[in-house]
Amino acid sequence: MSEPKDPERLLAEALQAQARSAPHPGPPSGGWPRFGLLSGADASSLERERAALEQPAKPSRPQPPRRRGVRDLPAYWVLGLAALLGLATGAVIGLITLL
Repeated sequence: MSEPKDPERLLAEALQAQARSAPHPGPPSGGWPRFGLLSGADASSLERERAALEQPAKPSRPQPPRRRGVRDLPAYWVLGLAALLGLATGAVIGLITLL
């Protein structure tokens, strides 16, 4: 009589078999990405440096400051709310304990 196999081992073998039989997708449509040198000393990096050193074009009008939709609550409001919720929870638990 043969011993039953470990279910984890059976699952691992099934996943390995499925991975072996799956078709390989091949390279992406644009080709494999080219990462260049780690130092960044290729021709395109020099062009980026030159473009960064040039004076930026002046905007036609200044941008208004962005308004935030949510106001910040002061810390004492947050602490007060936490204390009130703690007291209310304690009161409910005390009441349940007495019943």
